[in-house]
Amino acid sequence: MKRRELVRHLNEHGCRLVREGSDHSWWGNIVSNRRSAVPRHTEINDFLARKICRDLGIKEP
Repeated sequence: MKRRELVRHLNEHGCRLVREGSDHSWWGNIVSNRRSAVPRHTEINDFLARKICRDLGIKEP
């Protein structure tokens, strides 16, 4: 999955960018108060994308 597709999915489900780290972007779900790191690779493994969504408590892509 492309990173921009994952970011779009996160935004559509109410997640927001919390901060930028050196290698990762930290995203948070405002409703459930959960956070997860999203790597800055152009291509993100589907298993990792599903894990990020589970960590944030949103529907998997």
